[in-house]
Amino acid sequence: MKCEPVLSPALDSTKKDFSGACHCGAVRFRAVLSAGLSSARRCNCSLCRMRGAVTVSARLADFEILEGAEYLSLYEFNTRTAKHYFCSRCGIYTHHKRRSDPTEYGLNSACLEGVSPFDFEEVPVSQGVFHPSDPESAGIPGIVGILSFKPISD
Repeated sequence: MKCEPVLSPALDSTKKDFSGACHCGAVRFRAVLSAGLSSARRCNCSLCRMRGAVTVSARLADFEILEGAEYLSLYEFNTRTAKHYFCSRCGIYTHHKRRSDPTEYGLNSACLEGVSPFDFEEVPVSQGVFHPSDPESAGIPGIVGILSFKPISD
């Protein structure tokens, strides 16, 4: 099953160039999203369940830390293939190098200028408990659900 996110009409679905930062502004970056915001997704692995971020994709060459690389801390677990980065000052997860596609970064959409995770009315949830790279994932669908946000008033 392939699902696409449903974006709020307030978002420019064609925009691909973004500036971003952590909460305190110590870490600043720029990114070109090859698929724009249509790459948005969540994951159901243990880390993603706890951090709750909606991520979007950028190729490694299309992501650049502009300021604050010295404030980035790295977290790795399990196979240590994925590299998860967060600001050591404010604690915000900014991006990670993907295990599922090591040629890409997953970026925290909430760190992108002008974007909120609540701008995504529906976000596909990827299978992460049984990672696609793990033998036990055979036969498990890549998308396991849809996360929805519906405002109660406009």
